[in-house]
Amino acid sequence: MNINRLRFTALALFAMLGINDLCAQDSSPAKQSRDERMAWWHEAKFGMFVHWGIYSTTGGEYNGQKLPNSAEWMMNKGRIPIAEYSKYATQFNPVKFDAAEFVGRAKQAGMKYLVITAKHHDGFSMFGSTCNPYNVVEATPFKRDIMKELADECQKQDIKFGFYYSQAQDWHHPGGFGNNWDKTFERVSTDEYVRDKAVPEVKQLLTEYGPIGIFWWDTPRAMSKESFDALHSLTKLQPNVITNDRLGEGYRGDYKTFERNIPAEAPAGEDWEVCMPISGSWGYKKGDNDFKSPQTLIRNLVDIAGKGGNYLLNVSPTGEGTLLPQAIENLKAVGQWMAVNSESIYGTTASPLPKLEWGRCTAKTTDGQTTLYLHVFDWPSDGKLNVPGLKTAVRSARLIANNVSVDAKSIDDGVELSLPGEATDPHASVIELKLDGKLEVEATLPKPDKNGLLVLTADKAYMHNNEGSREVGVRIHDDIPHIGYWTDDQAWAEWSVQMDQPGDYEVTAVLSVEGENTHFQYGLPGGFQTAKVDSTGGYGNYVEKKLGTIKVTDPGTTSIQVKPVPGQWNPMNLRQLSLQRVDR
Repeated sequence: MNINRLRFTALALFAMLGINDLCAQDSSPAKQSRDERMAWWHEAKFGMFVHWGIYSTTGGEYNGQKLPNSAEWMMNKGRIPIAEYSKYATQFNPVKFDAAEFVGRAKQAGMKYLVITAKHHDGFSMFGSTCNPYNVVEATPFKRDIMKELADECQKQDIKFGFYYSQAQDWHHPGGFGNNWDKTFERVSTDEYVRDKAVPEVKQLLTEYGPIGIFWWDTPRAMSKESFDALHSLTKLQPNVITNDRLGEGYRGDYKTFERNIPAEAPAGEDWEVCMPISGSWGYKKGDNDFKSPQTLIRNLVDIAGKGGNYLLNVSPTGEGTLLPQAIENLKAVGQWMAVNSESIYGTTASPLPKLEWGRCTAKTTDGQTTLYLHVFDWPSDGKLNVPGLKTAVRSARLIANNVSVDAKSIDDGVELSLPGEATDPHASVIELKLDGKLEVEATLPKPDKNGLLVLTADKAYMHNNEGSREVGVRIHDDIPHIGYWTDDQAWAEWSVQMDQPGDYEVTAVLSVEGENTHFQYGLPGGFQTAKVDSTGGYGNYVEKKLGTIKVTDPGTTSIQVKPVPGQWNPMNLRQLSLQRVDR
């Protein structure tokens, strides 16, 4: 069949489903502007992600073996035949599931929206699909529409509700992408899968479950443009729905998605969200005890909000329909912090301040008056907290937890706060600063402290990438930023600094490298030294290595640079450089 005929056939099939007539339906509310649609999402900042399916019955185990990757990938990683995997549906009976309790846990944690997997890559529909009997109502002993119960309960508890839907990957349907191991069925075209399953199911989800706040697409794969267009057209059924950026075919959606990692810098001019599991796996996995601590969860939320993003934190119900005790406990801890400090998260914008060594900042501006919320992770031992670059006078300052006033005074490089001896919270103590007048912030550069120590972390570096090569950038591992994927020996890192004290500085790096004989240069423009490092035992094994000494002759603004030696470079991860002035 030639391509034009194929496209004509696809268009005809989608037209038969009424895709081109969606706009004719007049039961939907009037379409809002993008700013109006996004207003609740900007206010919310914090949501619950839920990965749940028939894989939860085994906790990711197959034939007594633990499979790699997250549990929801067990069919793929175990290369389980469709007929065998489908039997897990007969075991799925989450009798302890209570929608009111489940949504209540999200609300108690301070979450404002909930997104759940209506269909993941395994092809099982967690709702009463009218086109696909392989669903929770018809194929399981539970016989209840979980999506309907959650949608109704979210409306009752004033939580925005959203669906995750794997539009391309479907390991159960012969036209879905991804199943290359089961040879017992005859393949059909992806267009046929989209026509017969994806389009009808998405249409049902957008018409039978009340107001949908978010439709969360995932893993775009090779489909015809007509298939992409057909799926995208369905969102007109809910004209005020928000979508992410994972449909494909150039459909950017309303916001950018980051998975598992928090970007070191916010993407300029874009709305964005970080999705991240509360433990190691997205779906429930036996033995997965890699739970993020309450402190990590709270600081992640603060870090993301301080960069202007949203945090979508995933939980994974068991086959019985409940969360593990550790997940419940950690969510409660986040909720306790939010009960005191939520005003510093909801409706805030990104920090206008330079990078803060002691924590993070969020901001609100109302009628021209700006309030800054300082989230202090590291309480100063001397009680003095410097807010760098802030030139606007402070009208009032207080600790949110106990409403105690804090003294604030302007100094040369910002504002200095005098704090009590003890932090008000072990995870993040919040100080409210109400400013007197228009916000004015002066850019400040890192400089050595009073002891002559200057620490330059990876997230403060500017990367000079070679056009056309793979971009070297900042990654996050173990909650610590590093410069990674440094495969291009023409790419180099630079930190702009203020060096007011001439002298000799001993340079130390925290790095990891897998190969031997890695050579790079470091130092100031016109005064480089060469360092050689050998394998540290792998990219995850960081060591502190003394590189040598550089000389600062003239005080003022300059830069510290790290440049690979071409032809003698093995990819290296770099967490930080430290410069310590040496008295001679």
